[in-house]
Amino acid sequence: MGGGRILAEEWRSAALNRWLTARPRPTGFSLQPRDFRPADAEAGRAILAGAFVHDGVTLVVGVRGDPWDRPSPTKAFAEALHRFDWLPDLIAAGPEGAAEALRLVLDWRRVFGTWNAFSWAPEVMARRVFNLACAGPLLAARASEAETAKIAGDLARQARDLLGPGSVATAAERAACAAVAGASLRGLAGKRLLDRALGKLGRALDLTVGAEGGHASRRPDLALELLFDLQTLDEAMVQRGLAAPDGVQRAIDRLAATVRFFTLADGALAAFHGGAARSASYVAAARAQDETGDRPAANDLGGYQRLEARTLEVVADAAPPPRGAWSERACDQPLAMQVLVGGRRLIDAGAGRGIASACTVEVGELPDARVLRGFPARVLGARLAAPAAAVEAQRHEAPGAVWLDLAHHGWMAKHGLVHQRRLYLDTQAGELRGEDRLTPTARAQGPDGRHFVPYALRFPLHPGVQALVSQDRRSVLLRPISGYEGWILRNDALDIALEPLAGGRGLQLVLRGQRRADSGARVRWKLAPARQQIDGPKAQA
Repeated sequence: MGGGRILAEEWRSAALNRWLTARPRPTGFSLQPRDFRPADAEAGRAILAGAFVHDGVTLVVGVRGDPWDRPSPTKAFAEALHRFDWLPDLIAAGPEGAAEALRLVLDWRRVFGTWNAFSWAPEVMARRVFNLACAGPLLAARASEAETAKIAGDLARQARDLLGPGSVATAAERAACAAVAGASLRGLAGKRLLDRALGKLGRALDLTVGAEGGHASRRPDLALELLFDLQTLDEAMVQRGLAAPDGVQRAIDRLAATVRFFTLADGALAAFHGGAARSASYVAAARAQDETGDRPAANDLGGYQRLEARTLEVVADAAPPPRGAWSERACDQPLAMQVLVGGRRLIDAGAGRGIASACTVEVGELPDARVLRGFPARVLGARLAAPAAAVEAQRHEAPGAVWLDLAHHGWMAKHGLVHQRRLYLDTQAGELRGEDRLTPTARAQGPDGRHFVPYALRFPLHPGVQALVSQDRRSVLLRPISGYEGWILRNDALDIALEPLAGGRGLQLVLRGQRRADSGARVRWKLAPARQQIDGPKAQA
């Protein structure tokens, strides 16, 4: 956004803007929108006991303690606090939880209700608006008239602020959350807010949700989250006796198909571009509103391909990463894949943002992720900086087999090489065969192609997967967490090693080699059920 972004932030913090967004004042709450996301009553009871927990990190404040007057353990924890992620869990803990929620909301208002650059950041405020709109009537039932007016007024002001300038990548989420707030508020203020938010939401959905489904960020979890928001909005409008606009209904149908496509055998989502798998119960809560059916209607969607056999499931990324604002959280991991065996996760698509931690081929030595840094990143966000490389994908099917021929040209500019990946699923034998080639182009045949190029083929293992390398270093026994049957990954690489993933988040199997650029390289591998014991050193996990 450049200078416009800076000016927009200055305007949002200005007293005049705060005055304008505070009017007209709502007269209270008219209905309670239903958040279809499952709440965790146990987490709510932990808060009542004085402990906030987020993503395995705990902040102890004591019974009726104040989380707003002390530093948070991490930035992510602070964001969760200010998003009011704890509010649904506390409400789920019963009347005592609702009373404590009211106290915490009023305390937050006292400290941060005027303006704060961190807590009023649009991506933080959008979730707070949504959570507060869904909990508002329950809070109002325990509040005084003056307190209810303050909560409703704060909600309206924040929701209006969400409809101001912002990133295109979050426009649909911000507008949907503002519309839910408008639906929940009584009187002219609620109606005007709802009408304005729906107008912006329709335009944002056209840019965010593809005609065939899929989220423009190419992240399955963001498609799921937007689906939840739109389901809540649709239900709230029904409560008001209104029908959601056609654009919202179309987006719900397309996002529901996207979630079906990315729901894997364990009930959780495929995880690409830094997204989260979500739990099976979390995904099921959204799919419970989908009456279309259990299975995906197609094997390809939004640049992804699915291959399935009785005991094997593969999802491959067969398109370039998103660009521009959509890439602020994306990963540069071309042709990455995720593999499940027997309904358990075995190989993940990647960890981190770069190729060096992804289930794909890395050529030469590159930084972990090619993203904007320094001042450009502060102005535009830490989006991907490398130009999008062409990706080609062809799907083939025959009796007893299905396979993909994939290619990307990201290594052509520097090394004159094209990465070609074939994934062949033998549906009768239940085996996945892969071949990764580095094919020289005309550029690599000249003098520049005589240098030796190191390459690495990586298989990031899902956390908890045990790995055992054979003595001949041609096979690896992989055993999924909680699994009784192992799988053998055989290969013809020059070198094989088990290495830690970045940040100590598990292990990756790395197949390495080195060849002259003008001669190219090839690695063949096969993943099949273990039918006999494999010898070797002690397993690593």
